[in-house]
Amino acid sequence: MIYTPLTIKALKLSYSLHHGQYDKAGVPYIFHPYHIAEQMTSEYSVCAALLHDTVEDTSITLNELSELFPKEVVHAVELLTHEDHVPYTEYIQSIKTDPIAKEVKLADIRHNSNQSRFAGANDISGTKLEQLREKYAAALEMLLAED
Repeated sequence: MIYTPLTIKALKLSYSLHHGQYDKAGVPYIFHPYHIAEQMTSEYSVCAALLHDTVEDTSITLNELSELFPKEVVHAVELLTHEDHVPYTEYIQSIKTDPIAKEVKLADIRHNSNQSRFAGANDISGTKLEQLREKYAAALEMLLAED
């Protein structure tokens, strides 16, 4: 991961906002954005990776983020925030318009596709795992497709 004052600010904020949250396997949620951030190649993509689920899964708003981070980071987070009324394929297509959002989403999909993350998670059925596998495979194909 790239450590700068800005990325450390994003790390601390993400940690604070996701504190007490757990993923489907019961692992502290912060490990997911941190894992994504470790794969990023620029200061802004590290910030976007750390913050990519904050608007969707915590109480912070895009307006609040815009007071703390550059517009490029906030725009990527906005694109990475999937609103319920937006079809998933439309959401993925919009991410392709921004290189930071696309880099983060590719890493996010790859991490979410690693089904070994669900080891020990008794409440996820084989059917659900197959649905997730298909969803992420299709999203990955869309993001990597040349337009």
